[in-house]
Amino acid sequence: MAGVPGAEPDSAQRILGLVSSGVADSRAGLVRELGLAPSTVSARVQELVSAGLLTEHGEGASRGGRRPRLLRVRPQGGVALAADLGSHHARIGAVDLGGRVVTAVDHPYDLTAGPEPAVDWLCERVAELARVQGESGHTVRGFGVAFPGPVQAGEGRVLSPSRMPGWHRYPLREVLQERLGMPVTVDNDATMMAVGEHRAARGHLEHLVVVKAGRGIGCGIISAGRPYAGATGCAGDISHVRVDAAEERPCSCGNIGCLETVASGAALTAELAGQGVHLTDTAALLDRISDGDPRATTLVRTAGRHIGSVLSVVVNFFNPQAVVLGGALATAEPLVAAVRGVLYERCLPLATAELDITTTLTGPDAGLLGAGLTALDQALPTGHALPTDRPEREEGAPA
Repeated sequence: MAGVPGAEPDSAQRILGLVSSGVADSRAGLVRELGLAPSTVSARVQELVSAGLLTEHGEGASRGGRRPRLLRVRPQGGVALAADLGSHHARIGAVDLGGRVVTAVDHPYDLTAGPEPAVDWLCERVAELARVQGESGHTVRGFGVAFPGPVQAGEGRVLSPSRMPGWHRYPLREVLQERLGMPVTVDNDATMMAVGEHRAARGHLEHLVVVKAGRGIGCGIISAGRPYAGATGCAGDISHVRVDAAEERPCSCGNIGCLETVASGAALTAELAGQGVHLTDTAALLDRISDGDPRATTLVRTAGRHIGSVLSVVVNFFNPQAVVLGGALATAEPLVAAVRGVLYERCLPLATAELDITTTLTGPDAGLLGAGLTALDQALPTGHALPTDRPEREEGAPA
């Protein structure tokens, strides 16, 4: 992960990412990459060394001055635990200081059973993972959660999640912090997917739309290099945009005719069941598509057109540099091709002239990365505020 693009220029994550990726191996290298004054870089590096996150060892090659001391991220410097939750599954793991998933395990679990049993279940697994990481010599610095529903910005409180009664206004972050005894961050799963994909693989982009297409549908937005949640945390919720093809179908949100009722994995498996084809889950649907089943392929292609029709409005309005499709359904090429075709057909030529319409590079780890990196951001040293204008580089970088 080259420098955690999208983070502040002197943030701990930005510096740790540059060092762990090998892009910068000394203070002088950080000065060149960050474009900051040597004194600013030295102060931030010293903070990270004092915090036990970086070490200085050995000497590098000279570029005309004294030989620089080499920097290295401490392998035991710390990790954040992370959970990417779905309505019927959870992916739980750890993310290290270099922005890598060091372990990840998928678990079946039904969040619709309510918050209390879900928190009990989650805490058991996180406590066990924290124990394992501690025995491996890693400091656990926090826990990040990607939750499949709107989350109140800055509060970690769940707001009106469809399909999950009992969760409305549940103070998930507060409860988890009290139970686990560590800092916790909670945010929407699609937003965390966007953060993970952006920071791990697409840091050169400033404006990005990431769609999570699986059992349900979500969308995360990166604007000016940062996640955008909107005033109440529901920015990007394309799932409940009304589409003509849905007609009067009731949606779990209480409305009718939402995109999710005709384009989600749950909707497609229900449609096949109505045709006499009973599948257990979205994975079984994907198996049918891989086998060339014409009914499943037609349904997923039609779903892609519905998603594309909603995204065409988003692309014309927001003008992103890329639309990235993730989630289980994004592994179905007919869906991806249909989304791409509708966007090119319906969007302004200027909006699609340089638009990249593609799938995630981080795959199933996108949400885990976003949650883990967000937790690390909150736990690591914040450093000093920078002036609006970057200072001119001083003569000669410190070794």
